[in-house]
Amino acid sequence: MTVDESINVFDEPLEPCSEAPVTGFFRDGCCNTNDQDVGSHTVCIEVTQKFSEYSRFKGNDLSTPVPEFGFPGLTEGDRWCLCAARWKEAQEQEMAPRVHLTRTHKKALEIISLDILRQYAADLN
Repeated sequence: MTVDESINVFDEPLEPCSEAPVTGFFRDGCCNTNDQDVGSHTVCIEVTQKFSEYSRFKGNDLSTPVPEFGFPGLTEGDRWCLCAARWKEAQEQEMAPRVHLTRTHKKALEIISLDILRQYAADLN
C-alpha cells in the first residue's frame, strides 16, 4: 500500500502522533495518509473531555473501548489522528481540541488553513 510522503504542515518530516494508543489511518503511530484515507485522518489532536463528548454526540464515540478492533478508548491527554473535516467542524462549533502541528500531515491543509491550525497549536512556543 502506497503512503503519501510523510511531511508535516511545515514541510518537515512528520513526527509520530501516538504509539500508545497506536493511531493513524495505517495504525503506524503517524497521521500518514493516501488516497484510500477518505476521511483524511491527518490532524494530530490532544484529546479533551469536551471534545470527546462532542465527538460522541456527533456519532463517533472515541472514549469507549472496542477490544475486537484493538481500540482502547481515548482519555484526556491522549493524542490521536483525527479526520481533518471533523476537526474543522468542531472548530466551527468552538469545540476543537488543540493540535500538534509537527505531527499533523500536510494534507490537512487541503481542508484547514495553517493560520487556523496555528491558533490551536499545542506544540508552538
